[in-house]
Amino acid sequence: MIPITAHIALDETELVFTFVRASGPGGQNVNKVASAVQLRFDLRHSPSLPEAVRQRAERLAGRRLTQDGVLVISAQRFRAQERNREDAVERLVALIRQAAVPPVLRRPSRPTAASKRRRLDAKSRRSTVKTLRGRPEGMD
Repeated sequence: MIPITAHIALDETELVFTFVRASGPGGQNVNKVASAVQLRFDLRHSPSLPEAVRQRAERLAGRRLTQDGVLVISAQRFRAQERNREDAVERLVALIRQAAVPPVLRRPSRPTAASKRRRLDAKSRRSTVKTLRGRPEGMD
């Protein structure tokens, strides 16, 4: 079991790893070793996740989520296959941890009486300044 939060843990059997050759520099090694990792996790049908967490995780996953609801995380930052595997799992755990925290809803507030008064005073001062810019009376 992979612990996510105090109440959520993922079963390791739900994770499917595919090892592929990494792109980019690496000399001869890059052509021989399948060190890049693709982690697949069926987000939509996972029994480990509560419904609310699943919905938030689907929104957070964005383009990494397939139409079938499978989350695909690619990791090829490191040269070692095992380190890339750990990196992919860490990124999955981070995404689910972020989804486990419900968003804080904004509570609408009203401006205070003092802030309304300051705003109206500033408006009247500005109005006076603009009025004084005109031609003086009797100069026509």
